[in-house]
Amino acid sequence: MSEGIWAGLRGPVQIAYAVEDVESAVQWWAARGVGPFFVRHHIELEKSRMRGQPAAFDFSAALGQWGDVQVELLCEHHEDDDRVGPAAGIHHLAFFVDDIAASQRRLIEHGWGEALYAEVENSPFALHDATAELGHLIEIYNEDARRAGLFEMVRSASVDWDGRDAIQLL
Repeated sequence: MSEGIWAGLRGPVQIAYAVEDVESAVQWWAARGVGPFFVRHHIELEKSRMRGQPAAFDFSAALGQWGDVQVELLCEHHEDDDRVGPAAGIHHLAFFVDDIAASQRRLIEHGWGEALYAEVENSPFALHDATAELGHLIEIYNEDARRAGLFEMVRSASVDWDGRDAIQLL
């Protein structure tokens, strides 16, 4: 992926599904051999903006591992008109990038506008709206030490997972 819209995007490293209830969705995936999942409810974000305007993005998420790809089960706690993504189905594919600002410019120039920008513990990420062409959002973030550690923790927990304790709270 060295040309065009995909330039600078490494992955996908994660597929996210929009769900109505994170813990019920975890049980569905766990019953099919995927897990364990690390769950956080009402995750606090810094410097959050939705569609270019300062706004709180209220969501809960569960992270698990499905082969080589991380799975995020994401529940937006917003009314339908205020959601950045769909209420069900594939919410986004996530990619690591070397330069989040340059990647955002490229995505916007392509017509995939910024749906959400926020930071978690000074680690930025952005969701861009590719639904007209792809049917889902694109998420990008730098592969900083915090995020790399989280990805490795989720991956490591899945190795030889015995199906018990599918929900781990973060």
